[in-house]
Amino acid sequence: MKPLASVKILFWGALLICIFWGASPDSSQPSEADYPIKPVPFTSVQINDDFWKPRLEVNREVTVPYTFQKSEETGRISNFAKAGGLEEGEFEGIYFNDSDVFKIIEGASYALQVHPDPELKKYLDDVIYKIAAAQEEDGYLYTNRTINPSKAADKGGEKRWTSLRVHHELYNVGHLYEAAVAHFRATGERTLLDVAIKNADLVVRVFGPGKNMGVPGHQEIEIGLVRLYRVTGNEAYLNLARFFVDQRGNAAGHKLYGEYSQDHRPLKDQENAVGHSVRAGYYYAGATDIAAITGTVEYDQALNKIWESIVYRKIYLTGGIGAERGHEGFGPDYHLPNATAYTETCAAIALMLWNHRMFLLKGDVKYVDVFERTLYNGFLSGVSFEGNTFFYPNPLETDGKTKFNQGVCGRSPWFDCSCCPVNVVRVLPSLPGYIYATKEKEVYVNLFIGSKAALDIGNKSLSIIQKTNYPWDGKVEFTVESNEQVNAKFNIRVPGWFRNEVMPGDLYRYNDRKDLSLALKVNGVRQEPLTTNGYLVLNERPWKNGDKIEVTFDMEVRKVVSNEKVKANEGKIAIERGPIVYCAEEIDNPEGIFSIDVSDKVQLEYSFDPTVLNGIGKIVAKPQKGSEKAAFVAIPYYSWAHRDIGEMAVWLDGK
Repeated sequence: MKPLASVKILFWGALLICIFWGASPDSSQPSEADYPIKPVPFTSVQINDDFWKPRLEVNREVTVPYTFQKSEETGRISNFAKAGGLEEGEFEGIYFNDSDVFKIIEGASYALQVHPDPELKKYLDDVIYKIAAAQEEDGYLYTNRTINPSKAADKGGEKRWTSLRVHHELYNVGHLYEAAVAHFRATGERTLLDVAIKNADLVVRVFGPGKNMGVPGHQEIEIGLVRLYRVTGNEAYLNLARFFVDQRGNAAGHKLYGEYSQDHRPLKDQENAVGHSVRAGYYYAGATDIAAITGTVEYDQALNKIWESIVYRKIYLTGGIGAERGHEGFGPDYHLPNATAYTETCAAIALMLWNHRMFLLKGDVKYVDVFERTLYNGFLSGVSFEGNTFFYPNPLETDGKTKFNQGVCGRSPWFDCSCCPVNVVRVLPSLPGYIYATKEKEVYVNLFIGSKAALDIGNKSLSIIQKTNYPWDGKVEFTVESNEQVNAKFNIRVPGWFRNEVMPGDLYRYNDRKDLSLALKVNGVRQEPLTTNGYLVLNERPWKNGDKIEVTFDMEVRKVVSNEKVKANEGKIAIERGPIVYCAEEIDNPEGIFSIDVSDKVQLEYSFDPTVLNGIGKIVAKPQKGSEKAAFVAIPYYSWAHRDIGEMAVWLDGK
């Protein structure tokens, strides 16, 4: 196959401008035609705070090149060269390894959009050349089969599309589509986009009513097709995405895979979260995209009930999902074991993507509350400060001896199945796109992250500078920058933890109700806070350059208890402060953590320690007079397993 030239085509650039309302990092960033609430695209938001900016920089400087390096070492990239006749050799690795490379390209493309890097750009050009070479003449792209069908991994070399439940042909290219859109928007070049379109056109010819009625075993292509539709305007991609959503659970046309793949009944008839949790999250996210774009309400009841099934009965305090190791998925209601919790990093990502979409569709603060909890805890724990070691599962307890992380006790530099590290690569740089959203003349502030954002309000431009030390304290300051007065209404989220709500439902609750104070000032003048539906509302008014909004949420240490039906947490208490879930580690508590007392008689004190783990807020308990219990130290859950391998627990003795 001849090399594909890296060229910029003006027509497609113009088409891109017409179709997109703005740049966006993933399919949760919709076009004007669908979601009523529109996120401010990540390219219009610059994060500059002390908590998140270093993590984004490490992702760009360390994790992106590191994961590419590991992909080179493990044959993931050379598989494309072999399939394209550029190198000799057999397929290496797992049958879905193509998708890992696509995810890294997506994350690297986001990095390029906000931080030009000629060396990275040149490397991407080389990788994309190999991917294009690997594509067969009709658009088919699956290196596991193309290289040598007789020696394909896991017998994936049989006839195309014959084992959709297992072989991930459609899952892989779903990630290809997402990567292609990201690369096109970062560079204006069609090299990877043309590969994606050629493949998607093949899939459209093969699948659909009256054709192959099968569905992918692992959902993802639905999300990718929607993203491709938004770039090209080709409704065939949108229609096929809807076909895959609607055909799942429909026995007319394919043999059902069962609950593991959410293929036991049609989505509209489902009520409970079942099966593999990553597949489920991608499925619900894709269905929400379809609902928003097409205006269908057919899925509404099911999506609402499934969301409640998760948040009311099946989610961990950290925002992690997937209690069962055996199938990396959901267990029975209230079955939330701590030491054997699977809570895959990819599952946390899937839950975040879905909750963001649900907010954009419905505008309910509860979805952002779940997003934030997962972001700071269940997701962030999955990657180290250094950016080159990772968690696949994220348990809430360990004895420091039992292997839980794909064969090790602590963080791992890589995995044979490395879906989680490469998923982190693409999600972290997209974080700026989740902070703000708009709806006509309304501005939503959903996350408290130091940043500068450029917003379009009507036909006018408005910039917001957010300054905060969140999550360590609850003071947030917004400064308006504008060349002219702009009429706008501000909706500033009042976090669930401040509203005395651990999460929606009664799965968890604080063991005491505290009436925390909220202070609001506009241009230095104290205002009476008006809250509606979980948002602090500043009604529409003209905002001018230099106007300031100051909000302060009291932030205190809180103790959490579980619903009595969660037997794993019976007699136990967890500790939170703001959005952060805490845990106790053996390195701070050498006498052991399983006898730590956090009952009501124990007073907890918070302090910030800049010398430990890049600076963290610590919670310390001092022994009561006459008590034999030693003082203990708790640290943020996301920061555990950085210093030593030992005991760790989120839920502590509260008897």
